[in-house]
Amino acid sequence: MNQTYLLGIIISICGNFLISISLNIQKYAHMRQSQLGDSRPYYTSVLWWSGVGLMGLGELGNFAAYGFAPASLIAPLGCVSVIASAVISVVFLKETLRASDVVGGALAVVGTYLLVTFAPHTSTHITAHLVQRYAVSWQFLIYLFLEVVVFSILLYLYKRRNIKHITIVMLLVALLASLTVISVKAVSGMITESIKGDLQLTYPIFYVMVVVMVASCAFQIKFLNQAMKMFDATEVVPINFVFFTASAITAGIVFYQEFQGLALLNILMFLFGCLLSFIGVFLIARDRPKIKTENITFIAMGKIPGRKCKDKVQPEAKSNAYGSLAAKLMCNKPGPQDDS
Repeated sequence: MNQTYLLGIIISICGNFLISISLNIQKYAHMRQSQLGDSRPYYTSVLWWSGVGLMGLGELGNFAAYGFAPASLIAPLGCVSVIASAVISVVFLKETLRASDVVGGALAVVGTYLLVTFAPHTSTHITAHLVQRYAVSWQFLIYLFLEVVVFSILLYLYKRRNIKHITIVMLLVALLASLTVISVKAVSGMITESIKGDLQLTYPIFYVMVVVMVASCAFQIKFLNQAMKMFDATEVVPINFVFFTASAITAGIVFYQEFQGLALLNILMFLFGCLLSFIGVFLIARDRPKIKTENITFIAMGKIPGRKCKDKVQPEAKSNAYGSLAAKLMCNKPGPQDDS
């Protein structure tokens, strides 16, 4: 395993770990604000913004990882964030540890090991000329044509026919994610090569990929927000992980030809690792228990006599895509009032 490949794995794991910490910090910020009966918007909280800052660092780590390791490996490593988030929520937020969490975590860890072991161990040096050549290859043009057709059909069903099924929304996100992965790896790879001394930022294809990256990310966030408003987070998170990962692997295979020359056994074991990670994430994310706020001991918040708790600790309208993962956490009813 070469050092560049290993560096990409480490950066991705660290980035996903930071993301899991940030999600729990944002969740805790909402809980604390609800407990205190604070009516100010959640985005006025310094704690919430610290979570957003960690989220940015984590995403930056994932972005950098694409420049060192194959996209078909970096995307599935997103299960690290789900595993770490489940552990942190049990230890620090006092959520209930369920048997499905233990089994799901074990399956996801085994799946991650198989992914790292059997994924392609070489990552192509991404240059502007290489990206241009891949962008006009016949297999990518066919793939792009099919993706546009499928996306148009799904968008027609979603917007015109008003079919609001979770599969349709998450497929729209996944198809956009395919372009995001391609463009992110291209931009990250060209920046990495430029830092090494081979300047790539003067080529028009670099800026084309930047535009594709920003646009696809923006529309992903839009559809994810809509999904979070219509469906429970326990449905959206695992389905999004599975669809995003499958889309990213397909993009890596078609555009960057990452499985070219890989042994059949490696391909089968890699796919088996993906399957284990998918099952693990579903087991961890499904039917998450509500947090019992009276058992929270990490901050002495006190009780506010006569003040009732809000039902939802995070507003759903125009919420941040990641922050909305903390939606639908419920507060308990207030205890007996203190004697005056």
